[in-house]
Amino acid sequence: MTLAVLVVLFGLMQLVPYGRTHSNPPINQEPVWDSPRTRELTVRACYDCHSNETRWPWYANLAPFSWVVQRDVEAARSVVNFSEWNIPFALASYSSLSVRTRGMPPTSYRLAHPEADLTDEELQELARGLDLTLKKPGQR
Repeated sequence: MTLAVLVVLFGLMQLVPYGRTHSNPPINQEPVWDSPRTRELTVRACYDCHSNETRWPWYANLAPFSWVVQRDVEAARSVVNFSEWNIPFALASYSSLSVRTRGMPPTSYRLAHPEADLTDEELQELARGLDLTLKKPGQR
């Protein structure tokens, strides 16, 4: 009986449309990267959430996982979106600090996406590159 109730609840969750409209908005403008390597590491570790080039995993089509993934991507894009660099992001300057302290990419993301689990050396390289990329033109 309990299993039947769980199956029915899971089925009903699938009727909630939030989290399954996986359109990526157009790319307006990227930052002027300090090097191709910084862009490469950023794409690998950050772009699924912090850009309009999200690769939506299969589980992003199943509620309640789809709800979590959609919420995470929307929140991440509102903080820093490397595809909409024509819009100022107040917290962009904290990107390298988030990388250095291993706040980004989050552990839950790294577990599901091993390619984003950068080595300590790659994390330092990414943080340095983000510092150089995200400085205002007069500060370079």
